[in-house]
Amino acid sequence: MPAISIKGLTMPESPIRKLVPFAEKAKSKGRHVFHLNIGQPDIKTPEVALKAIKETNISVLEYSHSAGFQSYRDGLVAYYKKMGISNLTSDDLIVTTGGSEAILFTLNSIADPDDEIIIPEPFYANYNGFGISCGVNVVPVTSRIVDEFALPAIEEFEKLITPKTKAIMICNPGNPTGYLYTKEELGKLRDLVLKHDLYLIADEVYREFAYDNKVHHSILNLDGLEENAIVIDSVSKRYSMCGARIGCVISRNKAVMATSMKFAQARLSPPTFAQIAAEAALSTGPEYFTEVKEEYVKRRDILVDGLNSIEGVFCPKPTGAFYAMAQLPVDNAERFAQWLLSTFEKDGKTVMLAPAEGFYATPGMGLNQVRLAYVLNQEDLIESVEIIKEALRQYPGTLL
Repeated sequence: MPAISIKGLTMPESPIRKLVPFAEKAKSKGRHVFHLNIGQPDIKTPEVALKAIKETNISVLEYSHSAGFQSYRDGLVAYYKKMGISNLTSDDLIVTTGGSEAILFTLNSIADPDDEIIIPEPFYANYNGFGISCGVNVVPVTSRIVDEFALPAIEEFEKLITPKTKAIMICNPGNPTGYLYTKEELGKLRDLVLKHDLYLIADEVYREFAYDNKVHHSILNLDGLEENAIVIDSVSKRYSMCGARIGCVISRNKAVMATSMKFAQARLSPPTFAQIAAEAALSTGPEYFTEVKEEYVKRRDILVDGLNSIEGVFCPKPTGAFYAMAQLPVDNAERFAQWLLSTFEKDGKTVMLAPAEGFYATPGMGLNQVRLAYVLNQEDLIESVEIIKEALRQYPGTLL
């Protein structure tokens, strides 16, 4: 039998999707499953984006420019200017097939096989997969739930820097933690990457979702990082357009962008219809985000306050994105998540959680933690909390 590649064998399963067979079996038995495991918002996509697709009168579905529509890139420059990020040109942007492709372009452009990228953990699980795809080693520096996942001490980053280190990468606000980095924390990272001549990569796809009067700070606005800053962005969560698969990579570093363009040309072009929708979405008014943020804050408070009211549960209150990490009084969070789907039900209903172990690169971390996405409506979240409370009372592996 022909062999499977080492890359394929070492590619991790998604902790977000690996329990899908258990969920499907539960549904086949007639159980209703509340999906707290995946960041798929139920927020409506802006009508202007959907209308743009419906009213398109394309007769030939052509390739676009490898960097994306010029009109869309110009629109993105204007969008970032409104966000306080100025001095960008359309040449500093390449439209990608989702933020995922933007990360792949970035890693392939700045790192060689066996080079290293330092990332605070827990992190978006697919960063591990992107690293394996590009032959890059992800080196974790651990943030702690007791510190609400704040940036680890900068000295901990510096200890990990080797001749193979090419970049430090963050997600801000964070997936899976919901942590929003302060300007001071970003300044410390800026100083460190300049000291060691590294790149600073920031996944800023949740930029709009900052709560409690806190402000998102882009690394593109950090003085001195013109040659070092690379930003990953996407329309997926901003406009609730996950299926569009449109993102972009941004950098003022001309060599990085020229190299990324080679990879963009190799995949030909980003999808045409999705670019049409994404460009139209740029006209979405601020009232859309005001309403969405208000809704997410309500959902966050229902979920996090509800979880913290359960004996033995600890869940820091996130200040960005729409995820929360919770520590549960269980022997093993993955076993608990499987048990919820395979055995437990409350009034014919159960919940699906994402075990947190897969969001860590350090073996043994996150074994009793889960990530939850508060993307369901308020009533469903209230019911989900009650299901988790009763499940913890009945679970045979509870530590209470």
